[in-house]
Amino acid sequence: MKRIFPDYAYGSDPRDGCWWDETVASPDWPEFQGDMHVDVAIIGGGFTGVSAALHLAEKASVAVFEAGAPGWGASGRNGGFCCLGGSKLGHASMQRRFGCDAALDYAAAEQEAVRLVADLLAQHQIDADTHSSGETQLAHSRRAMDMLRRNADEAGTLHEARDLPGKGMGGAFYGGYTSPVGFGLNPRKYLFGIARAAEAMGAHLFQNSAVLSVEKTASGFVLQTQSGPVKAQAVLVCTNGYSSEDIPAWMSGRYMPAQSTVMVTRPLGRTEQMAQGWTSDQMCYDTRNLLHYFRLMPDGRFLFGMRGGLRSSAEAEAAIRRKVQQDFKHMFPAWSTVEVTHIWSGLVCLSRALTPFVGPVPDQPGMFAGFAYHGNGVAMGTYCGRALARLVLGQDARLPVVMMQTPGRFPLGRWRRVLMPPAYAMLALADLR
Repeated sequence: MKRIFPDYAYGSDPRDGCWWDETVASPDWPEFQGDMHVDVAIIGGGFTGVSAALHLAEKASVAVFEAGAPGWGASGRNGGFCCLGGSKLGHASMQRRFGCDAALDYAAAEQEAVRLVADLLAQHQIDADTHSSGETQLAHSRRAMDMLRRNADEAGTLHEARDLPGKGMGGAFYGGYTSPVGFGLNPRKYLFGIARAAEAMGAHLFQNSAVLSVEKTASGFVLQTQSGPVKAQAVLVCTNGYSSEDIPAWMSGRYMPAQSTVMVTRPLGRTEQMAQGWTSDQMCYDTRNLLHYFRLMPDGRFLFGMRGGLRSSAEAEAAIRRKVQQDFKHMFPAWSTVEVTHIWSGLVCLSRALTPFVGPVPDQPGMFAGFAYHGNGVAMGTYCGRALARLVLGQDARLPVVMMQTPGRFPLGRWRRVLMPPAYAMLALADLR
């Protein structure tokens, strides 16, 4: 594998301390041994890969190859926000680039992605600790609040600063806007729930079974693993921020991993919640470019996360963990002495166009890829997995044109991470306004 972060990013240390690991036991997927021939081989056992397997299993033989343990990647360590998103382009920017109809189609796809997760939870009777009625964006400055007022959609609800305490959202915010779409969940319980459903339909799921190379043949593909080859008619690449530059080679330079760090407190009692004025179970995030996201979970623990980690080493990990705790204490001062029991990091994925991609890999008939959810992979990853299943079956995936554009390469190839510090510095400066 050729990955662009140091090996530390792909090891166990950034993940150590993940709260979700304590909430549900890991399923006992086997490790792949020996030869196998399937209709579809799926590289990556996260939301995208498992959703694809689930939607394929009734019509094709399917095998999923996860490089680590079940839930090891971003799908098992994210903040659990099932919400609108997937692109970093605002609606106006998307209209200018793709046209009004395309922007509306993408907005509809975002909503469909959230509904799909809700439908899967209900259909397969998955208890994933869901909560929250939509999602609220909170203004961190007066200027940001002015923008929320200008952009507020009539489908949602605008809140002035004076409204927030009555909604149990106490803090130094200048107002907010609530979208009625979305909910919070335990991502590990959701992932393992749809994995069980896929297995029940006949899909094979393998752990600790990294795919080391993919070769096109006259009759399909041969995937090499440490323990033997896999022959497949079609291949789905579902590795997102944990992708490799050479699986396939087309991926090189077309994705940008970025770190996100999450912490969880001990359970907060009602008196402690009242002291901060935060009693709502609403999913929230702020209006910063380098945003914070947070929610009070059903067991009273408070989850708080942020973007911002740029380097990968023991020292860098310690620094970003200190930073996320500092920001938490600054934003929620009444909880400044509350114990943080769990903290961890993982990689989200960006594209140069700032939009997700789902589609065929050029010059590789039978190979498809889905990636770049920009930190909103619970819903969008699930949606893209279903879309990949439809594509490989020759069905109409009903994808918006925004998501079908072949992503361009970032400048500087494997060294493209050097673009991130100046970009983050500019974003941080913009957040001061």
